[in-house]
Amino acid sequence: MSVLRDKAEPLAIVFEDDGLVPNNILPFLVYQDAVKLDPKRPEETIENLFEQNGWGGTWRNGVYDYLHYHSTVHEVLGVARGSARVRFGGDHGQELQIKAGDVAILPAGTGHQCIKASNDFCVIGAYPPGSKMEITRVTPENHAKALKTIPQVALPPADPVTGKDGALMRLWR
Repeated sequence: MSVLRDKAEPLAIVFEDDGLVPNNILPFLVYQDAVKLDPKRPEETIENLFEQNGWGGTWRNGVYDYLHYHSTVHEVLGVARGSARVRFGGDHGQELQIKAGDVAILPAGTGHQCIKASNDFCVIGAYPPGSKMEITRVTPENHAKALKTIPQVALPPADPVTGKDGALMRLWR
């Protein structure tokens, strides 16, 4: 039995480099209400989905309340419980309300920061194989370095939600 809702298709947004947050030419993707969560084990539902699609290094937590990005890795965030208002793309980006069942895929360099979260908010994070995650804070020096590392980040072998034939494979090529 599939844990995906029928015809899961993401919202795609391209955030511009704002001089401090590099973002990426690849679109940020959000699958809204895409995952049918097991109410007794929502975290495991998302972890298993990501692992089935080759994304690993999973963790459970929230989203940091300070602006940051990852310049060496793409990241996926699946909401297992609760909801949050998260600003994606940096200070000039966009605030989105994400809730249980939603999945956000951040290409390397995409700024993100939790603005407000419910007490039960829990996300599952994961990364494509062979990636090394580093948290990068927003500074002019880090921005300059990120402009060199981001183009070197390999494209993932599969969409973490819909697999090898998923939207990411179309939209990130």
